[in-house]
Amino acid sequence: MGFGSTAKKLQKVVDMADDLYAKLNEQMEQLQKLRDTVEETSGRVEAIDREQAEQRALLEAIAEEQGLDTDAILAEAVIEDGTDETTQSAPETTD
Repeated sequence: MGFGSTAKKLQKVVDMADDLYAKLNEQMEQLQKLRDTVEETSGRVEAIDREQAEQRALLEAIAEEQGLDTDAILAEAVIEDGTDETTQSAPETTD
Protein backbone atom coordinates (compact mmCIF):
# COMPACT_ATOMS: atom_id res chain seq x y z
CA MET A 1 0.00 0.00 0.00
CA GLY A 2 2.25 2.80 1.20
CA PHE A 3 5.48 0.92 0.61
CA GLY A 4 6.20 2.66 -2.70
CA SER A 5 6.23 6.15 -1.21
CA THR A 6 8.14 4.93 1.83
CA ALA A 7 10.78 3.37 -0.42
CA LYS A 8 11.08 6.62 -2.39
CA LYS A 9 11.49 8.61 0.82
CA LEU A 10 14.02 6.15 2.14
CA GLN A 11 15.95 6.26 -1.15
CA LYS A 12 15.96 10.05 -0.98
CA VAL A 13 17.43 9.90 2.56
CA VAL A 14 20.05 7.39 1.39
CA ASP A 15 20.98 9.67 -1.55
CA MET A 16 21.29 12.66 0.76
CA ALA A 17 23.48 10.61 3.12
CA ASP A 18 25.71 9.58 0.20
CA ASP A 19 26.08 13.21 -0.88
CA LEU A 20 26.86 14.28 2.66
CA TYR A 21 29.42 11.47 3.01
CA ALA A 22 31.10 12.51 -0.24
CA LYS A 23 31.25 16.15 0.88
CA LEU A 24 32.61 15.11 4.26
CA ASN A 25 35.37 13.09 2.59
CA GLU A 26 36.20 16.06 0.37
CA GLN A 27 36.42 18.34 3.41
CA MET A 28 38.66 15.84 5.19
CA GLU A 29 40.99 15.75 2.16
CA GLN A 30 41.12 19.53 2.04
CA LEU A 31 41.84 19.66 5.76
CA GLN A 32 44.70 17.18 5.37
CA LYS A 33 46.17 19.24 2.51
CA LEU A 34 45.91 22.34 4.68
CA ARG A 35 47.66 20.58 7.55
CA ASP A 36 50.43 19.44 5.20
CA THR A 37 50.85 22.98 3.89
CA VAL A 38 50.99 24.42 7.42
CA GLU A 39 53.62 21.87 8.46
CA GLU A 40 55.68 22.60 5.34
CA THR A 41 55.42 26.34 5.90
CA SER A 42 56.37 25.95 9.55
CA GLY A 43 59.46 24.00 8.53
CA ARG A 44 60.44 26.67 6.04
CA VAL A 45 59.99 29.43 8.62
CA GLU A 46 62.13 27.53 11.13
CA ALA A 47 64.85 27.07 8.50
CA ILE A 48 64.75 30.78 7.62
CA ASP A 49 64.95 31.70 11.32
CA ARG A 50 67.99 29.45 11.79
CA GLU A 51 69.67 30.87 8.70
CA GLN A 52 68.96 34.43 9.82
CA ALA A 53 70.43 33.72 13.26
CA GLU A 54 73.54 32.24 11.64
CA GLN A 55 73.93 35.24 9.35
CA ARG A 56 73.45 37.65 12.24
CA ALA A 57 76.12 35.83 14.27
CA LEU A 58 78.52 36.00 11.33
CA LEU A 59 77.86 39.69 10.77
CA GLU A 60 78.31 40.46 14.45
CA ALA A 61 81.59 38.51 14.48
CA ILE A 62 82.83 40.40 11.42
CA ALA A 63 81.75 43.72 12.93
CA GLU A 64 83.49 42.89 16.22
CA GLU A 65 86.63 41.90 14.33
CA GLN A 66 86.53 45.28 12.58
CA GLY A 67 86.05 47.08 15.91
CA LEU A 68 82.46 48.13 15.18
CA ASP A 69 79.79 48.47 17.87
CA THR A 70 76.80 46.54 16.52
CA ASP A 71 74.44 47.86 19.19
CA ALA A 72 75.26 51.44 18.23
CA ILE A 73 74.88 50.66 14.53
CA LEU A 74 71.47 49.07 15.11
CA ALA A 75 70.33 51.95 17.30
CA GLU A 76 71.39 54.42 14.62
CA ALA A 77 69.59 52.42 11.94
CA VAL A 78 66.38 52.51 13.99
CA ILE A 79 66.69 56.28 14.46
CA GLU A 80 67.33 56.87 10.74
CA ASP A 81 64.50 54.55 9.78
CA GLY A 82 62.15 56.31 12.14
CA THR A 83 60.83 53.08 13.56
CA ASP A 84 61.08 51.46 16.93
CA GLU A 85 62.33 47.89 16.68
CA THR A 86 59.81 46.74 19.30
CA THR A 87 56.70 48.24 17.69
CA GLN A 88 57.66 48.35 14.00
CA SER A 89 55.49 51.43 13.55
CA ALA A 90 55.70 53.57 10.48
CA PRO A 91 57.43 56.94 10.74
CA GLU A 92 55.21 59.88 11.49
CA THR A 93 54.67 62.33 8.68
CA THR A 94 53.81 65.98 8.91
CA ASP A 95 51.86 67.71 6.19
